[in-house]
Amino acid sequence: MRAFDSAKAQSTVFDALIAASRKYGQKKLILEDQERNPLSYLDLIRGAFALGKKIAAFTRKGERVGVMLPSSVGGVVTFFALHAFGRVPCMLNFTSGIRNLKAACELAGVKTVLTSHRFVEQGKLHDLIDALETLTNVVYLEDVRKTVGLSDKLFAAAAGALPKQFRTPLDPSEPGVILFTSGSFGAPRGVVLSHSNLVANSRQILQHIPLDTNWVFFNPLPIFHCFGLTGGALLPIFSGLKAFQYPSPLHIKQIPALVKDTKANVLFATDTFINQYARSAEPGELSGLTFVVLGAEKVREETHNLIAEKFGPIPLLEGYGATEASPVIAVNKPTDNRRGTVGGLLPGIEAKLEPVPGIPGGGKLLVRGPNIMSGYLKADGSVEPLPDGWHDTGDVVSLSDDDWVKILGRVKRFAKVGGEMVSLTAAEDLASAVWPDCRHAVVALPDPKKGERLILVTDRRDADTAALMAHAQQIGAPELAVPRKIIKVQEIPVLGTGKTDYPAIQRIVDAEMPRVA
Repeated sequence: MRAFDSAKAQSTVFDALIAASRKYGQKKLILEDQERNPLSYLDLIRGAFALGKKIAAFTRKGERVGVMLPSSVGGVVTFFALHAFGRVPCMLNFTSGIRNLKAACELAGVKTVLTSHRFVEQGKLHDLIDALETLTNVVYLEDVRKTVGLSDKLFAAAAGALPKQFRTPLDPSEPGVILFTSGSFGAPRGVVLSHSNLVANSRQILQHIPLDTNWVFFNPLPIFHCFGLTGGALLPIFSGLKAFQYPSPLHIKQIPALVKDTKANVLFATDTFINQYARSAEPGELSGLTFVVLGAEKVREETHNLIAEKFGPIPLLEGYGATEASPVIAVNKPTDNRRGTVGGLLPGIEAKLEPVPGIPGGGKLLVRGPNIMSGYLKADGSVEPLPDGWHDTGDVVSLSDDDWVKILGRVKRFAKVGGEMVSLTAAEDLASAVWPDCRHAVVALPDPKKGERLILVTDRRDADTAALMAHAQQIGAPELAVPRKIIKVQEIPVLGTGKTDYPAIQRIVDAEMPRVA
C-alpha cells in the first residue's frame, strides 16, 4: 500500500470547494455545460448559497433530499447547494425504472425530490414524476429560481465573501451523499459515502495521476453514478480544473464535436461509448485529448487500436471501482498504462485476497481505506457499517508485486450491459413472472457493442423477447434486464441439490450461440 495522508481528506465537501477556491483563485472558471455559460469558483459558491437558502426553507438539516438531474451546471450547483445548508443529496438514477426509483426513495426516506421542468420534458420522464409524486414532494428548480429576490442575492453575495461563516458546519464523517447500486430491478442498495470518503478519493486520484490545472475535463456520465459524480465533477473542481458537464453519453454524434470545441483534455467514458464516439467522430475531433479514463466495463483491444489508428497515441486508461469505494479503487496511469489490467491500487487502499475454489492465481478482492463507504442503508434508515472497514467487492482478481490489478471474473452473478450492472438472477425472475410454470436460467456473454449481453435458456417452447419486454415495461423494470437472445431446451440441467447447473447452462449457450447470434 502506498502512503496517503488521510488527514488531508478530513474535510467536508463544501469546505473542499472553499479551499479549492482560495488555492486556485475565486475567479477561475471551473464549471460549464452545453449552455456555454461558465461559472467561476465564486459563481458556484454564490449560486449554491442562493439556491441552498431556498431549499432550506422547505427541508431540514440532515434531511435526505432526492436529486433527479442530469450532468449539468444546475445538477452540480444543486449538489453543493444542499451541502451549504447541511442537507444530504440522494442521487436518483432516473434510468433504473419506476420500481427501483420508488424503492430508493423509500429506503432513504426521501420526502423531497429536486428536478427541472426542462429535464422532465426533454427526457419524457412524466411517468417517473407521477410515480414519485405518490411518495414525495417533487420540486422544480425553475420554480424555485423564480422566487429568488434581491434579499436572496444580497445574502449570496455576503456568503460568497465569507463562505465559512455562512455554511452549515458539519463533521467530515457525516453522510456526504447517498447513491444506489444498480441491481437491475431488484431492491437497490443504498450506499452512504461520507464527506471524507468523497474528498479522500479525489485526493487519492490526484496523488496517483498528477493533473494540470489548465486542463478541461469532459464528463458525459451521469452524476447519479459515482464515476460521473466523483471523477467527472468533484475531482476537477477540487483540483482546479474546469469540469464540462454533458447530460447524456448517448449523444454519439454531438459529443466528439463538443470535445474538440471545449478543448477538452480528459474524457470520461466506458468502452462502449468511446468506441462509438471514435467511429462517428470526424478526423481531429478527439485528437486533442491528453487521455481518456474508462470504467464500468472491460476495455477491448479493438478499442485501443481504433483510437490509436484514427486519432493517434491517446492513452485509454482503464480503471476499476465500486460505488462503495467512492468509486475509484485502481486506475492505469498515462505514464504506466498496462493493457489487460485495471491499473494500480490508489494510495491509501489496503487490499487482501480470499481464495476462490476453482479459480487459481487470484482471489476475491476485499479493500479498506479512507474512500470506503460508511456502510449500507438499512430498512430502518440507519447505516450498517462494514466489518472492520473491509468491503467485499465480489470480484476475483490477481495482484502484481506492485499492486497492479487484473480482473479474473466475478463471484456475484451480475453482468455489465452498456456499463450498467444487471442482475442475472433478476433477469431470471422476469422470465419466471411471465412463464411461472417453466424453468429459466440466464447467463452473460461478451458483446462487442454493449460489453456483455444476456442469454435466456428456458424450457418454455414459445418463449419470445416481446413478452419479456412487455412485462418489464409494465412493472417499470429497465430494458437492460431483458435478455434479447433465447435458447429453448427440453429441460434445464440441475445439480443434485436441485439448483440450476450453471456450468452446464454455459456449455449449452456456447454450443448454440452460432445459431442465435
